[in-house]
Amino acid sequence: QVQLVESGGGLVQAGESRRLSCVASGRAIKDYAMGWFRQATGKEREFVATIHWSDASTVYAESVKGRFTISRDNAKNTVHLDMDSLKPEDTAAYYCAAAYHIGYDQMPHRGAFAFWGLGTQVTVSS
Repeated sequence: QVQLVESGGGLVQAGESRRLSCVASGRAIKDYAMGWFRQATGKEREFVATIHWSDASTVYAESVKGRFTISRDNAKNTVHLDMDSLKPEDTAAYYCAAAYHIGYDQMPHRGAFAFWGLGTQVTVSS
């Protein structure tokens, strides 16, 4: 089992930056793809970004590409999501997720991730 705890959410102004962090426990994350997903009120949970377990390659949703950066620190069992140029439409609960040894084609797919945190709310005001 992998336990995930997100932090870093809060209220920010449009155009500002924010860093989200996800600390894992229970297992070393070096063999897990780590992802961020988000869910706005009344909407389905959607893919944001994933970083692969083997080579740290990354994939992003089109809506955040060029603004968000996912990174991992296996030594600290931590994953970060750096969010720049935030927009009101980025407002959502952000969830960290882990998937063991998935292939590159599975990286954007919510169903591939077995372990989830409880989320951290990010609210972007205009």
